[in-house]
Amino acid sequence: MSQRGHTFMGLALALGLAAAGVAYYSINAISARAAANAKAQVRDVVVTATDITYGVKLEKTQLQVVHYPKDAVPLGAFSTVDSVVGQTTKVFLGTREAVTATKLSSRGGGLSMLVRTSMRAASIEVNQVSGVSGFVLPGDRVDVLSTIDNRSADGNAVTKTVLQNIEVLAAGQKTDPKEHKPISVQAVTLLVDPVGAEILAHAMHEGEIHLVLRNPDDQTQVDVAATSTMSLLGITPKAPAPTPSKHRSASPQPAPVVVMKEPDPRTIRIIRSANVTEQPAVVDSK
Repeated sequence: MSQRGHTFMGLALALGLAAAGVAYYSINAISARAAANAKAQVRDVVVTATDITYGVKLEKTQLQVVHYPKDAVPLGAFSTVDSVVGQTTKVFLGTREAVTATKLSSRGGGLSMLVRTSMRAASIEVNQVSGVSGFVLPGDRVDVLSTIDNRSADGNAVTKTVLQNIEVLAAGQKTDPKEHKPISVQAVTLLVDPVGAEILAHAMHEGEIHLVLRNPDDQTQVDVAATSTMSLLGITPKAPAPTPSKHRSASPQPAPVVVMKEPDPRTIRIIRSANVTEQPAVVDSK
């Protein structure tokens, strides 16, 4: 090949390498711009790495960072794990659920995080029967019945619905409602107001407590009359015998009949100081 041909081939090769270089750098620049543009459309969001119940102090092993579309980032979300570690959960969090400020508390922990303002958590003792065979679980709604024995001689026990539509906070040590399976517990914690807390305490002191499970969508308050042993058996209680009143006046007695004696014309009746005396009249001799 002539010298001129070698020169032409060298020039063509150089131009080809230059074009390849330009194309490579152009592609890289386009990719970088695309990546930068894509990154601008997402945000880092801290989510849970596993299911976490309420009242848990968060650690790094329970958290991770994922990318959310910029327009889908939850309000109050965090972008770094360090900004969340050490805070306490106020609610149940599922796996890969976004951690937000409203779900955390920097103070407190445990069951108190579920007690709303002006409400109280009150625990009652139950057994397999009164606890609805272990099917009363956190998050359920129940009615509370109290059975009290009458301490009088007739032994007429009375059952009354004392509270209705009460939320269950915990069953025994269980606070997570994730598994709807029966559990054996000795205590159930209910969310009540201060008046309800007093009613529960008094009902436990006076008699036995029973829980009645209700549909969570049924919020109706029902006016239920108390049930007694006699009413259950269809026995009508005898009316008490009337007792005489201490203030009742005695029946008026008829007034005695006073027979007035005709005065003797031969006597004179003299009345002195409410004393009545009679003496013979003086007969005129003329």
